[in-house]
Amino acid sequence: MRRRLEIARAVLHTPQVLFLDEPTLGLDPQARIHIWDYIKRLRNEYGTAVFLTTHYMEEAEMLCDRVAIIDHGKIIALGSPEELKSMIGNDVIYIKIDDLNQDTCSRLSIDGVQSCKVIDSETMVVQVRKASEAIPEVLRYLEKSEVKVKEVSYRRPSLNDVFIHSTGRGIRDSEGEFIDAVRMRRRARMR
Repeated sequence: MRRRLEIARAVLHTPQVLFLDEPTLGLDPQARIHIWDYIKRLRNEYGTAVFLTTHYMEEAEMLCDRVAIIDHGKIIALGSPEELKSMIGNDVIYIKIDDLNQDTCSRLSIDGVQSCKVIDSETMVVQVRKASEAIPEVLRYLEKSEVKVKEVSYRRPSLNDVFIHSTGRGIRDSEGEFIDAVRMRRRARMR
């Protein structure tokens, strides 16, 4: 409730520029979504410029037109969420097939397919530029080859993937470094 009150006070006068530092930290999912909707409304209806700091990549992806990833006080990646995600890779399609063999993957030569790997006895992983365009083509190819498809799913790179790719570590790793540094300082004081 305190966090909601803080946000309400900040937007009461409909500011032209609004700085929000971790606005949804500690909120339940329903309250987070409500705050996200309100921030979008401020931006869209009132033209409010919103500067937002967050550790929630989902929040940054949903609310931000531009994202800066900062590591050790320096901006190491900057762009729209889509630009940042495109810099690290492609969409990945997972296809479960009855009686999968390596030939099915090696014969897959469709425009947009960049690689294909068999990862277990029934799953192949296909890396493509744009899954929404490639999936129908891949399925048509498999149908012509008389391959029975059991399941298809795909995954796009996320801002979490971008963060890890850009910094070389997850947020938890950097928190661990901080905790280790604090422990070392304490030990030095005790001596």
